[in-house]
Amino acid sequence: MKKLAIAALALILIAGGAAFYVWNGLQPVQSSDAPVEFTVEPGMSTSSIADLLEDKGLIKNALILKGYLKLTNEGSRLMAGTYEAMPGTPFQDLLTMMNNGEVKPEEMVRFTIPEGFTVAQMAEKISEESGIDEKEILDLADQSSGWDIPVAAEIPEDPELKHHLEGYLFPATYELPKKDLSAKGIVETMLQETEKRLEEIPNWEEQLKARGVTFHELMTIASLVEREVVVDHERPLVAGVIYNRLEQDMKLEIDATVQYLLDKPKERLLYADLEVKSPYNTYRQKGLPPGPIASPSLESIKAALNPEKSDYLFYVTKKDGTQEHLFAKTYKEHLKNIEKSKKMGQQE
Repeated sequence: MKKLAIAALALILIAGGAAFYVWNGLQPVQSSDAPVEFTVEPGMSTSSIADLLEDKGLIKNALILKGYLKLTNEGSRLMAGTYEAMPGTPFQDLLTMMNNGEVKPEEMVRFTIPEGFTVAQMAEKISEESGIDEKEILDLADQSSGWDIPVAAEIPEDPELKHHLEGYLFPATYELPKKDLSAKGIVETMLQETEKRLEEIPNWEEQLKARGVTFHELMTIASLVEREVVVDHERPLVAGVIYNRLEQDMKLEIDATVQYLLDKPKERLLYADLEVKSPYNTYRQKGLPPGPIASPSLESIKAALNPEKSDYLFYVTKKDGTQEHLFAKTYKEHLKNIEKSKKMGQQE
C-alpha cells in the first residue's frame, strides 16, 4: 500500500513538473527595449517559424510552441513578411501579429519637389532627404539613353541641352521605400509621374497635334510659363504672349532663360548678364531655348496647350506685391507699363 502511494505521488510530481515545464516554456522572455526583426518566408513551416522565434530570443522554447500550434492549429494562418517585436511580448500576441499580417512598416524616404525646380535644385533636395549622391542624380539627368518611358523618348539628342531630362521630372511629393532606393529608381519614378499626370489632361495628344508643336517644344514653353508666372489665371495669357512673339519672329527676351544659365539666381539681372552667349539666352537668340529650363506644373502644361488668344506681345511684373503683370500690345505701351510698375513700387 505504501509502495502504491509512493508511485502515485511520483506520478503527480512528474505530471506537475511537466505542466510547470510547459507553462514556463510559454511564458514571455525577459523584456527589452530593443526591438527584434524577423522574417517569415513564404511557405515557411510552423516548425521553422517556432525555431526562428527561439533563435531571435522572442520565445523560450520552440518545442513547446510547436506542440501548442499543433494542438490548436493556429499555425495554419501565419502570414509571410518581415515583422518587428519587443522581447517580452507574449507568444499569443506574436501569433496574433503574424495571423493578421501586421508586418513592420517599410522605412520610407519622403521629399517634395516644388513646381519650377531645375534638375540641379532637385538633385540637391533629393540628396538632402535620401543621402544619395547629388552628382549621381545629375549624371542620370544628363543620360540620354536607357529610359524605357515614353516621355523620355520625346527628348531630342541635342548637345546644346544643359541637362537631358530637364523639365521631364514631375514636381510633386514622393514617398519611396528606403530599402533598395537608388538614384535611377527615383529618376524613373519621376519620369513615370510625368506620364501619369499628363493623362489627367483630356485628349492632350490631340490638343498637342492641333497646337502644331512637338512635345519637347510644349514642355519648353510650359517651363517658361512656370518660371515667369506666379498667379495661375495669368498662365494661359503669358503662354499666348510667347506664341505671339514666336509667330512674329521676335526674340522672347525672357529673364528666366538667363537666370537658368547662372550658378545662382539674381534678384535683378544686369545688362552684362543679358549678353551671355548661350542658346538658352533668349535676349540674344530667336526662338525657343534648346529645352525646358525647369519642371513645369500641370497648370503650366495646360496653359502651353491652350494659350489665351490676345494681341499682347509684352508684359512686365507689377511692383505692387500682387506678382501679377501688366500686358501691352505695342512697345510704346510696354514702356508706359514699365513706368507705371515703377511708380507702384515707390508707393509700396
